[in-house]
Amino acid sequence: MTNRLADTLSPYLRAHADNPVDWYPWGPEAFEEAARRDVPLLISIGYSTCHWCHVMARESFADPEIAALVNRDFVAVKVDREEHPEVDGAYMAAASAFTQNLGWPLTAFATPTGRTFYAGTYWPPEARPPLPAFRDVLAAVREAWTVRRAQAEESADAVTEALRHAAATAPSDVPAAAALQAAASTIAQREDAVHGGFGGAPKFPVATVLSFLQSPLVRREAPDAAASADRAIAAMTASALRDEDGGFFRYATQRDWSIPHYERMLTDNAQLLDAALAADDQDTARGVAAFLLRTLRRADGGFGAAQDSESWIDGRRSEGGYYLRPVAERSALEPPAVDGKVITGWNGLAIGALARAGAALGEREWVRAAVEAARHVLRVNRAEGGLVRTSLDGVASPAAATTADAALLAGGLLALAVATGEAGWAVAGRDLLDAALEGLRGDPLLPAHGIAAAPDQTDGDLPSAAAAVAATSLTAWRLGAGDRYRVAAEERVRAHATAATAQPFAHGSLLGVAAGLVEAPRQIVVVTEDPDGPLAQAARRADADVVAVVTATQAQAFEDAGFDLFAAKANAREQAFDCRSFVCRMPTSDPGSIPRAR
Repeated sequence: MTNRLADTLSPYLRAHADNPVDWYPWGPEAFEEAARRDVPLLISIGYSTCHWCHVMARESFADPEIAALVNRDFVAVKVDREEHPEVDGAYMAAASAFTQNLGWPLTAFATPTGRTFYAGTYWPPEARPPLPAFRDVLAAVREAWTVRRAQAEESADAVTEALRHAAATAPSDVPAAAALQAAASTIAQREDAVHGGFGGAPKFPVATVLSFLQSPLVRREAPDAAASADRAIAAMTASALRDEDGGFFRYATQRDWSIPHYERMLTDNAQLLDAALAADDQDTARGVAAFLLRTLRRADGGFGAAQDSESWIDGRRSEGGYYLRPVAERSALEPPAVDGKVITGWNGLAIGALARAGAALGEREWVRAAVEAARHVLRVNRAEGGLVRTSLDGVASPAAATTADAALLAGGLLALAVATGEAGWAVAGRDLLDAALEGLRGDPLLPAHGIAAAPDQTDGDLPSAAAAVAATSLTAWRLGAGDRYRVAAEERVRAHATAATAQPFAHGSLLGVAAGLVEAPRQIVVVTEDPDGPLAQAARRADADVVAVVTATQAQAFEDAGFDLFAAKANAREQAFDCRSFVCRMPTSDPGSIPRAR
């Protein structure tokens, strides 16, 4: 049979279009059908490069007998977590009430209004202790709904109320330097002294934590903690977590970084490009950039979401088999598929990382790639109703973008403005940031059905929404967009400061913003007609929060657009302005007079 998924834009949903399960995509039709039949919703959430999602699909959702049980007793909904992150977040938070082993595939059973009363992750078709059989789970949930419905609905009410309570936060102050030093030292205590990185198995790159540890404040006030980040980059680079072609896998299943989970995500690699650059590891940075441009970059200029862990080898699906072959032998094999979804916020991360690294290392092709990606996202991932979450092959998804999407894309555009000297990118970024500060409307079904949205207050594989907005606001302020952006960054840091300093490993991105707020920023503006000349090169070697190399015409365009960092600099010729909190030293034309240190 062909269900309703064939015409969706999600490669993950399309892969389930021929299942015997009568799937619905996320939308009002599924809720209406569940209410009409008075049966629970079975909400299955995953993504296209998720290995265990593939396994459960083959074992259970492709099985006619199991599918018959699902179709008889439930309305089945398939959700791509990358297309609907707010839906995933809401049901993942609800699932935490029933299991500590959270991950994907996520399977939630909900009332016809969408409130979760039971949830889990992967279940096999037959019992494999301690995991029950999926068919037995289906039978138990059906019995609970038909025989003990009052208890099921009471459980759903309790989960909803608990999540609403968890969303409340108590404002505090922006952490002082001493508190940030202590937070960095707390993180460093989790360093694996033998194999590098943090924690045991499974071991993740935790790029959001690395960004905080590599901040100038931590390098100065807690150098041992900062060194642990550089050691983590070196250990990952030398391990099986990094493929021969330069890209990093999602995580390692062993403490020594061996036996990777072979999917490769845009989020991880974009952030690790920044981390490698901050560690002054140019070889690793070049390898990551090559992977982004060669493998994840789409023909239209955007970047795909991920590359799969599985591929076809000798007529069979193989997890990791392609990557275990030397690069020279791979040309004879079909490579693992790339999920071509161009996700708005994730592309913002890639645009920013390529712009920063390309400018710092003199790689103009990286900056050009960032420009093309930005053009594509701004052209395709916007609709009459505003920004959308994702697109595929030039067609925009109906899924609304999140506040984090707008903030991350805005951050990428601001970085692109600095790398190119083109003020138009800064204006576009500022407009998107303003939308993020107001808050995007998000998924409409969650509030319509009273489903408690999970507060996006902690980092996962990318910065939390609060941290993303705060970080981009800090960048806008440093570029001279106005003090209100510094205030916006401070407000978001204060709102989560108590939790961030108590649990620094879960709030690395926000702590990185806090570190930027307690220091006077260093900003260098070079006005020159030679962007590769000695003055520009000296500026790019300096340790500064902003290094902008612009022509006199470009400086005037920035000033006219309201970026006061560039005010009164358009008349300079071959001059560098070295500033602290917008107070600039006398301009200089001598490259040797630009100190590398702050």
